[in-house]
Amino acid sequence: MNKRYILCVFSVAAAAGILMWGGAVAQHGMMSGHHNCGQGHDEVRMPMLNGGDTTPEEVEELRALFTEHTSLERTVENLPNGIRTVTETDDPELLEALFNHAVGMIARVDESRNPHIPIQSPTLDYLFDHPERITTDIEPTDKGLIVTQTSDDPKMVEALQTHAAEVSDLAARGMASVHDAMMNRHSN
Repeated sequence: MNKRYILCVFSVAAAAGILMWGGAVAQHGMMSGHHNCGQGHDEVRMPMLNGGDTTPEEVEELRALFTEHTSLERTVENLPNGIRTVTETDDPELLEALFNHAVGMIARVDESRNPHIPIQSPTLDYLFDHPERITTDIEPTDKGLIVTQTSDDPKMVEALQTHAAEVSDLAARGMASVHDAMMNRHSN
């Protein structure tokens, strides 16, 4: 049996801290759609983040990540059999959105539950169609998380590396990245 994701270097204290912190953030409105990262964040509406199978919380996490992308620091190391990404932020509210999004998407892939978000890259379809070909390790850091994903399938390794580059471009350029990618797909 292939273990597809493992929470490692995750002490009991860290787990309790994240759970307590997540509960406090939810009580203060982030998970109810009132995330206040940055000036004017609440006024930004992004209907293209609503997928065929997304929750309001997932949409809010995506919105926070897109609107506050300049507060993210991200590095990617392509491995011979996958990727190792480090994504971090100094913003505690954005950190919660980042952590929830990453863990939630990894769980969705593991369950083959494609959210079908209109702006979603076609690269993700291969991941959702073949979750058994991915091994994922998640390691929280003080300011974010390290995700290592590997596979024995060369096509999956290519998909993981492509998706990691796409996410890095999103972190660097926000919605401009999505716009360019969609225009490129429609012009081909």
